[in-house]
Amino acid sequence: MAAASQAAAQPPRIIQPGAPGEASREISVAEATDTSGVHHRPADVRFMQGMIGHHAQAVEMVALVAARTTNAGLRRLALRIEVSQNDEMQMMREWLTRRGEALPDPHAHHTAHAQMPGMLTPEQMSRLAAAKGAAFDRLFLAGMIQHHEGALTMVKELFATPGGGQEPDLFDFASDVEADQAMEIARMGAMLKELGK
Repeated sequence: MAAASQAAAQPPRIIQPGAPGEASREISVAEATDTSGVHHRPADVRFMQGMIGHHAQAVEMVALVAARTTNAGLRRLALRIEVSQNDEMQMMREWLTRRGEALPDPHAHHTAHAQMPGMLTPEQMSRLAAAKGAAFDRLFLAGMIQHHEGALTMVKELFATPGGGQEPDLFDFASDVEADQAMEIARMGAMLKELGK
């Protein structure tokens, strides 16, 4: 009985597999949780630079809302998107600057629609800017759903890249983007369905 309680009191052993041809070794909890050796990769930089442009287009889209809709729910959604995306763009610029990486051209997103998933084309942006009332609401929601789905694709591509998205700050940010934008897609889908009634 004493041996069983003594074994239960000891923390579990952590075994780190060795490289091919090398033996595995036991490591401490501190070694297992140390992320100081995890550094950003080129895929991380591309993601952050691209996401700044992606967010910039979303901010341009929400800037159209005030003059084109009377829908209070859409106005609240647009405000939430504007505040969160502006905050996130500032955080991404700081992340790049702290690592000595280049900031993207602030107008690059105007020509990047073909290279980044979910970006609205110039024609889609023109249609959105020309619409008013319920027509604007439908175009805005459909366009922002497309836009958010593109951001989810960007996160998925980052995490699918070997070593991508592993730096703790970046991992947390990309995971938050994934969760927040998936939730907003569901909310906007419900709003769009309501408009169809």
